[in-house]
Amino acid sequence: MPTPVLGRRSRRGVQAAILSAALVVSSLALAGPSAAQSDELDVDEVSHSKYIRSVANVPRQEPVQDDWHSDIAFKGDHAYQGSYGGITIFDIKHPHKPEVVGQIECPGGQGDVSVTAERDLLFMSVDAARSDDSCTSAPSSPVNPDAWEGIRIFDVRDVSNPEYVTSVQTDCGSHTHTLVPGDSDDKVYIYVSSYGPNAAFPNCQPPHDSISIVEVPLDNPAEASVIAKPVLFPEGGAPGTAGCHDITVFPEEDLAAGACMGEGVLIDTSDPTDPYVITNIADSNFAFYHSATFTNDADRVVFTDELGGGLGATCNEQVGPEHGANAIYDIVGEGDDRELVFRSYFKIPRHQQDVENCVAHNGSLVPVKGRDIMVQSWYQGGVSVWEFTDPDNPVEIAFWERGPASDESVVAGSWSAYWYNGFVYSSDITKGLDVLKLTGMKGVPSANRVKLDLFNAQTQYRYPE
Repeated sequence: MPTPVLGRRSRRGVQAAILSAALVVSSLALAGPSAAQSDELDVDEVSHSKYIRSVANVPRQEPVQDDWHSDIAFKGDHAYQGSYGGITIFDIKHPHKPEVVGQIECPGGQGDVSVTAERDLLFMSVDAARSDDSCTSAPSSPVNPDAWEGIRIFDVRDVSNPEYVTSVQTDCGSHTHTLVPGDSDDKVYIYVSSYGPNAAFPNCQPPHDSISIVEVPLDNPAEASVIAKPVLFPEGGAPGTAGCHDITVFPEEDLAAGACMGEGVLIDTSDPTDPYVITNIADSNFAFYHSATFTNDADRVVFTDELGGGLGATCNEQVGPEHGANAIYDIVGEGDDRELVFRSYFKIPRHQQDVENCVAHNGSLVPVKGRDIMVQSWYQGGVSVWEFTDPDNPVEIAFWERGPASDESVVAGSWSAYWYNGFVYSSDITKGLDVLKLTGMKGVPSANRVKLDLFNAQTQYRYPE
């Protein structure tokens, strides 16, 4: 989730400034007549289609009850929910009754998370300048050469008592990160995505057309360090590209899809320490390439456009169906000759109210055999389940949403929505953790037979058929 520029990147700390900016973005997006609403809901009123229902909600918990909640990672019977204030760990053995079993109070936006299969290491992105790397650090300024931001690493073998292992500082911080399998079993890599360079910032110098690669030795994670800073865009990239927002790797194909602000790219990762761009696409209808999801056979990719930075009310008739949407591309060709071929857009068909921030955001495949189905968050547009088996005619097949969080414009709604072992888990910015269940939909039984031991949204493995 990018935030509007207030001199630099406002995600550098002050939520009050972000909220104020949200009102500006929202009003700009809605200049002119209000769009007609399909079904206006009252504040916090729940609406949903058939095929989906709520089974649980766990509100935000102290000590992070006042912080925006963000992404989620899963391992075994545990879910790790990030936030701007730290991480909450849930026991989800019984999805109808998730239980908080551990917390890490450790401020530093935006709290993107991932977890390893081996050694139970938890990684947290920090993209806000801090006085130091500790969990008691104070906000700092990006013009301070001694300010810290980057990756924090925790040992969560005992989820009730996580241990801070170490940190790794990275250029321009870490807005998001991607866990990448190592070229041997004793290490993993972290691709750090960050952006927003400025000549005034000693730790974030332009042009910043690169990512940072952190190597983590699994037997000694305290020795984690940056080993490479490959330049993905040696010729500068498309207009608006100055780093990447998010990278999704598909290890079985040695392939990644990068959402890099001004463009979407395919990346060869056959050498995980030296990735390079194969091809790119720049769409004039896209404002900000935010994230990417492959189909299960990796012959198609969905890019999302986070128009308005997640702060604007863009799910309305005025903005229309081709902005703030998903774009579906076929991957054609072989090797370095692969290209991206556009098929269509998808945007939720439910117009949201003028006070509701809404745009395409984080989601994942639902492993329905023989079909391409995604579950996806849309902030205050709720959780959408949509199908693109016919990539020219995608359609929403289920949804679950709340009415506006307030009578006034505030930032709220579902940040991430992922399918994991038969349930949909939605990280709601202000409402905590929602657990949803798909029922009665054709093909769902085949999905529910797929059981995972690990799920990091940006590390996409092929579901068993």
